Amino acid sequence: MEAIRAGSAPLRFKSNYAVSRKFEPFYKGGKVQISGDGKHMFCPCGTKLNIMDIETGALVHSIEQDEQEDITSFVLSPDDEILVTGSRALLLKQWEWRQNKCRRTWKAVHTAPVATMNFDPTSTLLATGGCDSTIKIWDVVKQHCTHNLKGSTGVVHIVQFHPDIFRLQLFSSSMDYIIRIWDLKSSKCIASLNGHYSAVTSLAFAPDRDTLISSGRDKICMIWDLKTREAKRTVPIYESVEAAVLLPKDGDFSHLGVKKQGLHFLTAGSKGILHIWEAATAACVYTQPVPYQRVNAKEEEEGSTHSLTHCMLVPGKNEIATVTAEHNIIFYDAQTLQLRKQFAGYNDEVLDVRFLGPADSHIVVATNSPQLKVFELATSHCQILYGHTDTVLALDVFRKGLMFSSCAKDRSLRIWQMDKAGDVVCVAEGLGHAHGVGALSCSRMKESFVVTSSQDCTIKVWNLPESLAAKAKAGLVSSPEILHAQVTERGHDKDINSVTVSPNDKLIATGSQDRTAKLWSCPDCSLMGIFSGHTRGIWCVQFSPVDQVLATSSADGTVKLWGLHDFSCLKTFEGHDASVLKIIFVSRGTQLLSSGSDGLLKLWTIKTNECVKTLDGHEDKVWGLHCNKQDDLVVTASSDSCVILWKDVTEIELEEAQAKQEEQIMKDQELSNLLHEKKYLKALGLAISLDRPHTVLTVIKESVLKFLVTWNTNSRNCHEAQAVLETLLKHEAPECLLQYEGIKTAVESLLPYTERHFQRLGRLLQASMFIDFMWQNMRLADVSKLEEDMGL
Repeated sequence: MEAIRAGSAPLRFKSNYAVSRKFEPFYKGGKVQISGDGKHMFCPCGTKLNIMDIETGALVHSIEQDEQEDITSFVLSPDDEILVTGSRALLLKQWEWRQNKCRRTWKAVHTAPVATMNFDPTSTLLATGGCDSTIKIWDVVKQHCTHNLKGSTGVVHIVQFHPDIFRLQLFSSSMDYIIRIWDLKSSKCIASLNGHYSAVTSLAFAPDRDTLISSGRDKICMIWDLKTREAKRTVPIYESVEAAVLLPKDGDFSHLGVKKQGLHFLTAGSKGILHIWEAATAACVYTQPVPYQRVNAKEEEEGSTHSLTHCMLVPGKNEIATVTAEHNIIFYDAQTLQLRKQFAGYNDEVLDVRFLGPADSHIVVATNSPQLKVFELATSHCQILYGHTDTVLALDVFRKGLMFSSCAKDRSLRIWQMDKAGDVVCVAEGLGHAHGVGALSCSRMKESFVVTSSQDCTIKVWNLPESLAAKAKAGLVSSPEILHAQVTERGHDKDINSVTVSPNDKLIATGSQDRTAKLWSCPDCSLMGIFSGHTRGIWCVQFSPVDQVLATSSADGTVKLWGLHDFSCLKTFEGHDASVLKIIFVSRGTQLLSSGSDGLLKLWTIKTNECVKTLDGHEDKVWGLHCNKQDDLVVTASSDSCVILWKDVTEIELEEAQAKQEEQIMKDQELSNLLHEKKYLKALGLAISLDRPHTVLTVIKESVLKFLVTWNTNSRNCHEAQAVLETLLKHEAPECLLQYEGIKTAVESLLPYTERHFQRLGRLLQASMFIDFMWQNMRLADVSKLEEDMGL
């Protein structure tokens, strides 16, 4: 161990980590809106409305209702200046969202929560549609309600102003599937457009302003002539449509099958892909390629969780944004529908996480779903990886960081490859376990094999073809290569929770619910020994990177270190109050980092058995724990849906402490200079700031007589001077007073002014006694007169 460290930089134990970045849920469903310039995204998340920076994926502001009620609807004005939110408390709030300030609050007047709201093109009128079947129009400038429109049936879920402000018309739709046109001059419904047989999901006005396109969950879009208020055409879409968006006339959409002039629109719905339709012929001119693998015919028909719930045009960036039922927000190039960016709004329970890429520029996350998510740390761009058909349970990465493996409840193992651009593809797949595959470990030296363990109590070794990595880098893998297990061994009597490969690829360790860990030779999987000592199931096993040591963590709340030669327990670390789910070695194998089911992380120094630091960042079980190659970042993943990046701040804190010490030395020297130069006022302030009570006393003693003499010369300050003088005479012995510098001069200066002050006090006393005498006489005369008047 010492030899390994001899040629490296001096070892310094870590003492603390700090949160560097946090990936947490920012969108849990509902309407998403994007600012006109395409820079900000507004996403509801329970009681909060999160404002995200689209460029970086960072949270700019989080707007929250005072009463902690869920936000039921919100809208951003067309000029991007005004944000209005509505909550279950039946209150509307107007925000200056850039400053995160609430400008005003008023009652919605609705008798049930507001379900939808929209601004007119001038950003002065606001329409709110409620669950009480009414629509209110508000003048935002003059701050009053201008209209109360009644006549809808059920929840009003769409309100939209006509783009021509001179028409003063409002369009709405509710649970009766009718599109109503309201004349705001007369406050009456002037037309009802009947044609849909299910909920209307969106309205889009053509540039001529006399044509309207409506979409519905009845799998059709309807084109309406607003002059005659009749349906011009019904376009069958063959899927439940959630949004219809008109393509701009001035754009070049030839890559999307748009060959003719005329009205074209894009639809998003239950199949999870975008279609472009020609309004004149009702023909589909473009269908987006399916970005994921269909599992069965039913999913092909219904779209399952891949369905799109919202779609919008982002003119400021020439993009189209879609929102999926899985809470992913995807941005496409408007003219080619090429993916530009993707955000994951909600991760559900996060089961594992790993750093990815040669420079650890990405992280791959296994959430409670069959899909994997790869996040680019610099931009928060998320790539969704499809392949598994059931929940992914575990991940591991090969040494170079470009290839990684995953295993899932679908009993499969998959190998993934990242290219230089950061795109990830599945290059191999292995099937063979009888139950879900719960743990796996990649070979450490070369990309040569993967070891898996399962609920079927077996471990399997899967050899990877030598040509696999080369083919993947060259882009020659058209479909995943099929892998076959070379070795299968029944390892334990109960579920195997963890498996790991030694740094030299010659050993395998497993940990099980049967409370034991076992050591196996690789690749033949012959049993070498058993580690017994834990009182409950083992959750994680890890080899030390430098010593012949195995670390195990257990549901009994302990972490143990075991010798590989004699299988004896070398050390036990106690401190967690709950199950220890994951452990990793840090600081070149001299420290351990552990995570527990109580959401805590603990940093341990192996030599001293000491818990150096406890980190509290999660609110639930921490399932994922991984360190980067530089050993200065740690990523954790938890059941609370959060992924946290922790930065090693040991060096930073040490530098701050050194800087503080140097500053202290400088201030001490400055204080000494001030005392020497007899600049007592500055010295007093500095001594107080340095918390030096003895020096403060010394300064006061040195300067008090000087100031005392000055104060005593003025009648305004003489009382303070005399109070200080009284304190000195009462508490200081004459011998001590004679030690004061300048005491003789001070006494000579104090005497004449003190005598003068006492003479003035004597005169004041005499005058007060005269006043008291007069008051007593006046009072006696008044009492005698009162007695005479009363006949006493």
